[in-house]
Amino acid sequence: MAFPLAFAGLPIYLHAPDFYAVTLQQPVATLGAILLALRLFDAIQDPFIGSLSDRFHQWRGTVLALGAILLGVGFWMLFHPWKEAPLVWFAASVLICTTGYSVVTINYQTLGGLWKTSASDRTPVTAAREGFGLAGLLIASVLPAALATRTGIETAFLYVTLGYLPLLAISLWLLLRWMRSAPLENPQTAGPVMGWWTLLRSRWRRLFFGLLFLNIFASAIPAVLVLFFIRDRLGAESYTGLFLLVYFLSGVISMPLWTRLARHFGKVRAWQMSLAGAIFTFCWAALLGEGDLTAYAFVCALSGLALGADLALPPAILADHIDTDRRQGEASRLFAVMAFLSKSGLALATGLTLPLLGLFGYQPGTALTAQLGFLLSLTYAGVPCLIKLCALLCLIAFEKDLTQEKTAG
Repeated sequence: MAFPLAFAGLPIYLHAPDFYAVTLQQPVATLGAILLALRLFDAIQDPFIGSLSDRFHQWRGTVLALGAILLGVGFWMLFHPWKEAPLVWFAASVLICTTGYSVVTINYQTLGGLWKTSASDRTPVTAAREGFGLAGLLIASVLPAALATRTGIETAFLYVTLGYLPLLAISLWLLLRWMRSAPLENPQTAGPVMGWWTLLRSRWRRLFFGLLFLNIFASAIPAVLVLFFIRDRLGAESYTGLFLLVYFLSGVISMPLWTRLARHFGKVRAWQMSLAGAIFTFCWAALLGEGDLTAYAFVCALSGLALGADLALPPAILADHIDTDRRQGEASRLFAVMAFLSKSGLALATGLTLPLLGLFGYQPGTALTAQLGFLLSLTYAGVPCLIKLCALLCLIAFEKDLTQEKTAG
């Protein structure tokens, strides 16, 4: 299921605006404003989806099926626009698609927290799931462009949607079939629908989610600025696809590494290692300038290793907590908080970094002065490095609190 889910995540924000701008001649600024508003709404609705999923946990299979239907319908609508009102259709399609995506993702991740398995097996399970997700992300990112060179952009997305719907249906069928025989915890009670904020009463949860948000926010800043950095600082716009391929492939390949490190040193200690590696990588990236293509390729590879840890380790740590705390009735809300932090971190990074650079005179696509080049490097790599250093120091300081057997606050 992680593979088809990846098609409706980041690729939606990459391909959909370009599709509507090129094929329907819609203004990019308006498309961007619609996406920003929908992204904020999508983040806000996640905790409520988690609350409802916990409340109706006995119908989780039905909830997953309904979410998958919304996801499939929205994905099809998005690339088969109603040309009489394209912007309205665009907004409705993205809303339906991302809502279905959130419903499926939150409940799918919850199954990892309810699975009766040993703590040592949770990291391999999570790593496998996120590895399939990264593979889906890679294919979803490059497939439309590859098809478009042969068929044209509209036909390319027609083929993508024709292939996507059966893929989603088969994945859902396999997941529901697995759920019928899987050793899953069956929560006896569920919390109130609107009571998700009470989850943070636990000290362990406050620490974990606080550190998680620091790390997410630090990673979101270079994610927002990567295209600008490659084009305007390195002068390597034609190599953008190659750099992204190295980054995501490194993330996929790193999954077995983090599985072994987590099994040998523990999940929290392995997370510390990934943060240390990311800090070294971002310090190096801050020193790069025009023409440093080989060095930046290594930066992409090393930061891809850290991406693998960020995807595999925190969900496994949270699943351990759910199992130890014996509160499976709150599992969906806990994973919904994680989804909310991920989306809000990306939105915050977008809302802060681009206006800040613009305030100092940065104009994308234009030649950089020495001062602006330094500012772009500092924002892209220096600031994330400092934030990740804070997260690492806190993770070291509170390691015992996060790894103790009794995680209840």
